[in-house]
Amino acid sequence: MKYKLLLVMACLSFGMYGQQKDVENTIRTFFDGFHAKDTLKIKSLCHDKMILQSIQESPKGNRLTEETAGAFFKAIATFPAQLTFQEKILSYKIQIDGTMAHVWTPYEFYINGKLSHSGVNSFQLYNEKGTWKIIYIVDTRRK
Repeated sequence: MKYKLLLVMACLSFGMYGQQKDVENTIRTFFDGFHAKDTLKIKSLCHDKMILQSIQESPKGNRLTEETAGAFFKAIATFPAQLTFQEKILSYKIQIDGTMAHVWTPYEFYINGKLSHSGVNSFQLYNEKGTWKIIYIVDTRRK
């Protein structure tokens, strides 16, 4: 009986680990597309109803802004060719409940090799027919 219980627990652990890796890979692929300015790759990972928000923190006060998915994709597609940028993800904290996942990723953002700002991303994902799709992104930004 003990062996059966251990086997069931091991199978559940491996299943959860696999889901966490799938979610993490979705976010990694999102950033691969972002850094390559590949809007088709990014769009393939995002739900049609994705919401994007940012919280800009400054000594003058905090401000919440919202951007449409279309404006986000257009901005990426029109970045100048000579502009280089990297969003360096410092860690991943992933929580999953059934078909919903939350990913918390502290980051540093560099433009042309120089630190621009830092903060944290919060991603919400939805498992649609076996594929994780990003449905909501909110980030903080501080200098």
